[in-house]
Parts: sequence; structure tokens; C-alpha cells
Amino acid sequence: MQNHTKVKITVLKVFHPEEVFEESPIKNPGPRVPCSKNRVGQEFIVESDCKMPEGFCHWAWAGLNCTVRVLLFGGDYPWAKEQGTSINCCADGLRPVVFKLQRVEG
Repeated sequence: MQNHTKVKITVLKVFHPEEVFEESPIKNPGPRVPCSKNRVGQEFIVESDCKMPEGFCHWAWAGLNCTVRVLLFGGDYPWAKEQGTSINCCADGLRPVVFKLQRVEG
């Protein structure tokens, strides 16, 4: 049986809005709470079909899927000393979540 490349996504950090801004840069930002969709240490696996993992945040996926594809198909970033790895953040500027993406054989 062949090994197939996968990408593991690990939640590294879930920021509370007050860690990002003392005061919100927008009026009426809503509840000042961290993202409730992710928790530190949570892991997701992306298979070779590159579909969003079940339970993954749609907004975070929109920002990560290009990097997932690069890693899934064998690409690397020249600035990353650890090949097959990237650190990325979701697009929520008020309460961002940081992810580690790693190419794995499975």
C-alpha cells in the first residue's frame, strides 16, 4: 500500500481580543471573547482530496487552504528551515488563531 501525503493542522494559540488590542479599533465589536471554534492542541488532518476537515472553521480554512495545497503537493517555503511546515493565522484580526501546518506521510 502506498503512503499518501496529508497535512496536519494543529492549533498553537487562541488569542483573547485584549491580547491583540487594549481597546477595539472598531465601534461595537460584539462580545470580546476568544474564538470558540478552536482550542490549543486541537488537530485536524487534511487528506489528498484537500477538503476542509469536519468541524474546522470556514473563515480559518479560507485563509489556510492555499498553504495546505502547497504542502500537500510537496511544496515548501524558502524561508522555512523545517521543510513541509508553515505557521499561519486565521483572518480574524480581533481574535486570531495561530496554526501549525505540517506535511505528514500517512
